[in-house]
Amino acid sequence: MTISPTPRLYFRELREADAPGMFELDANPAVHRYLGSQPLTEVSQSLAMIQDIQAQYRQFGIGRWGVFLRATDEFIGWAGLKFIAGPLNGRTNVYDLGYRFIERFWGQGYGYEAAQAWLNHGFEQMKLPLISAYVDEQNQASRRIMEKLGMQLGNSFEDEGDICVWYERSNPQL
Repeated sequence: MTISPTPRLYFRELREADAPGMFELDANPAVHRYLGSQPLTEVSQSLAMIQDIQAQYRQFGIGRWGVFLRATDEFIGWAGLKFIAGPLNGRTNVYDLGYRFIERFWGQGYGYEAAQAWLNHGFEQMKLPLISAYVDEQNQASRRIMEKLGMQLGNSFEDEGDICVWYERSNPQL
């Protein structure tokens, strides 16, 4: 599977060699502010996360991919679609749109750019009828991205002790 690059970004499956970048991402408490999880403390934890994501590639043919700057080949985070069997928010078998970036790359439009690329991929290449996403209710930056993508706001629900809001968008081509 390939996903088209954007003007500034390219995507590829995560590799074990990406563990230092993943650690930089997930060791930052600011990144975990809306995640309901604790920052990582060892690179081995990042390696285990990558191995879990690689298992998702094998099992479902999809998962979060590394996001890199085209100009420098620098790892800046991950984005992609993740299959969630569920139940999640009363739903099963959903394709969840998600992204996470190293803090120094926030506020530069990369979240929207990557999410739009994956939304397009899900609709155009995978022919998914529906793509969902959920965001911590307080995460205004991610909520703005969801709305800019044309995702429709659904209900609020609790996920692992956090109040989240559900978004979804139907494939306009189906």
